Parts: sequence; C-alpha cells; structure tokens
Amino acid sequence: MKVWDVVQGSSEWARIRAGVPTASAFEKIITPGGKPSRSSERYLMTLLAERLMGHPVVEHMTMWMARGSEQEQRAVKYYEFVRDQDTEPVGFVTTDDGRIGASPDRLVGADGLLEIKAPSEPVAVAYLLKSGLAYEEHKIQALGQLWVTGRHWCDLVSWHPEIPASIIRIERDDKFIRILEPAVLAFADELERLAKELEAMELGGYRAEREKSLTELLKESLIELKAGGANGH
Repeated sequence: MKVWDVVQGSSEWARIRAGVPTASAFEKIITPGGKPSRSSERYLMTLLAERLMGHPVVEHMTMWMARGSEQEQRAVKYYEFVRDQDTEPVGFVTTDDGRIGASPDRLVGADGLLEIKAPSEPVAVAYLLKSGLAYEEHKIQALGQLWVTGRHWCDLVSWHPEIPASIIRIERDDKFIRILEPAVLAFADELERLAKELEAMELGGYRAEREKSLTELLKESLIELKAGGANGH
C-alpha cells in the first residue's frame, strides 16, 4: 500500500488519481453479483481520456455529492463521539505499483476505514434498519477500499439533515475480494496495454482495435478463476 499525502478534493488529488481505476468506480468493472459490468468499456475509455488530457474528466456534481462534502466534518465528529475513536484523514491510497487506488474518507485505528455518505431518503432509512439495501449500495466500494488498503472493516456513516444518523459496518469479505481482485487487475492490464498503444500512435487515421472487448476479457478471467476453485487450486 502506498499513501499519497494530498488533500481530498484538491487539484493535486484530482491529478494524481486521474486515469487510475479507483474503488469508488469498481462497480463499473464488476457487479455486486460478481459478474462483469456493462459499464466497464465506457469507464475504460474515460480513464484513457484522462491520461491523454492529464486531468480528470469533469463530471456533474449531484445534490447528494455536494451535500456530502458540506456535511462531512459533522459526520466525522458524530462518528468519533459515538465510537469514542479518533480518525485520521487520508489523501489517496494505491497499490504498491500505483495502478489501482482508493480514497477512503478516514483511517480508523490500525484495522478500520471510515466512509461518509449523504444518501437519499430511502437509503438513509435502510441504514437505520441495517437492511441489505444499504450494504449492496456501497458493497463494492467498501470492499475495494479494504482490498487496496489491506484493512479489515469499513464503517459507513449515513448523514441526512432530516433523518437520524447511523453507522453500518462492512467486514472484509475475502471470498468476494478473490473475485474482485482478478477482475480489477484484468481491467488495469487492459488499461495499461491500450495506454501504451495510444502512446505509440502516429498522427493520422490509425484506429486501435482489439480482438476482444473488455467485457469478454473480464468474463474469461472470472470463468478461469471459478474453474481453478472447482479444481481445488
């Protein structure tokens, strides 16, 4: 694990993570059910575009994103008080080779992470009820963060101005991570291959074409993984 000492939301943070697959978007690579996502091709092209431009693709900030940013400090204070636990801000965390990253909101002790959410009303209620909806909504992001950081659990704080705050803990799920990891690594390999292909292009009408789509490559990697498990490997 490599920690980049930057402030989340800053221009430096945005620049460092541009073109890097991150846990917040792993759902665009693999679904909660462990299947290749139909969004993987578009996400791949987005990251390649970021590498070509040298900065992130500008995305529309939703009401929920803006509210989450505004309320984060209040949510952190609530969590620290309720759990009697100090937290540590963290900028950007990557695997040792820097190819895959995550931006958890806080580190908690030696084993935990904290992620602040400002959800819609139905999801906020799901947090209160500890329902599966809340877990499925952020399962891949949380488990992706735990994989990248090597930590054991992630507490998700739900913060809504008109609904009581709540906390749901997502424990490390190594069974799912064994499916997530090869899928993300296959995606990262394809990203690197196409990035090199773009670098090697000459100006003109050349168009890069692949024999197989990214979704097909990811599906093959998952099939091979399941076959290996069935054979006791």
